Amino acid sequence: MKIAFLVSSMHAGGAERVAATLANAWSARGEVVTLVPTYTKKGSCFYPVSDRVELVWLADRIKRLHVPGPAGFKKWFTLRRLIREKNPDLIVSFLTNVNVVALLSTRGLGIPIIVCERSNPAFSRNVGWVLRLLRKITYRFADLVTVQAEASVAPFKRMMPGIERLAVIANPVPPELFDARLAACVPDANGRFRLAAMGRLVPAKQFDLLIDAFSAIAAQRPEWDLTIWGEGPMRDALQRQIDAAGLASRVDLPGRTDTPWRHLAQAHAFALTSRVEGFPNVLLEAMAIGLPCLALDCPSGPREMTRNGEDALLVPLADQQALKQGLDRLLGDAALRRILADCGSQSVRKRYGLAAVLDSWDRLMEQAGILHEERKGA
Repeated sequence: MKIAFLVSSMHAGGAERVAATLANAWSARGEVVTLVPTYTKKGSCFYPVSDRVELVWLADRIKRLHVPGPAGFKKWFTLRRLIREKNPDLIVSFLTNVNVVALLSTRGLGIPIIVCERSNPAFSRNVGWVLRLLRKITYRFADLVTVQAEASVAPFKRMMPGIERLAVIANPVPPELFDARLAACVPDANGRFRLAAMGRLVPAKQFDLLIDAFSAIAAQRPEWDLTIWGEGPMRDALQRQIDAAGLASRVDLPGRTDTPWRHLAQAHAFALTSRVEGFPNVLLEAMAIGLPCLALDCPSGPREMTRNGEDALLVPLADQQALKQGLDRLLGDAALRRILADCGSQSVRKRYGLAAVLDSWDRLMEQAGILHEERKGA
């Protein structure tokens, strides 16, 4: 099968990581995969892409295009020409803005297309009104629309009442993580334990709440430190919060990392305090490595990923007292951490292993082809 895989960029990010993992896996089993980052400023690949995958930067094609017109038209024209040239059996597109462009660019070409939302559309604030309107208009052209968690289905259907062909497809655990499991109960060489968090330093991640909860129990848990990996506009505000709490020696903001799994593997527990998620890859990866985890019960992903709190501590959203109590319980109970580490790792590796997710994708691909033929014959 020839697959055209469209994604905004190949920078560091959840969608990009999943795109690289799937493209590499499909090409390894013999599919002909063309991976197309549509970002007009190009960039580079943060995640490794197999030599078997044809990587085509749309930005390069646009630069060579000698056609007058606005940037949006050039992007539409270039992508349509590329799809005609590659003539894939299936198009897979990630992210709302890419999905809209893909659906407009391939209209009438007769190629099945699956478009994938990478956040919970009902709660995401990253999509402006113009893009929301275009999504409403164009998604009816898709053969299948996917979301990442069951909790996203009902809200999305309410937002998009005309969407009938909606499916759920989870992210896979990167195969590299199967060799990264750790013993989460052993302190480091200095006798310290580390609580880790990871993500962009933006309001939706609510790292200020995590710092507040940690500061409330820091005196009772003197052997623990907190490290929050990531970069973003809230850095200065978070650092002021840390300094005001007198925790500069115990709470660290080291910035973005190119080796997130290595740093997770050096931690002893993990916390996710987001207000909203689509499908939090970092929680999946922390659990797969073998970290005992705490997560806010935000929409959507953590409840499903942790099996209703069986495989991690699931804390009610917007309950700061419960967050403090849950964090204190996690950091203070080594036996609990061992149980959560084992249960969480085994559970997500089984449910979200690459082989299981590829099987789900195979069923979706077959379904998309069938639906496409049905629509042609209607």
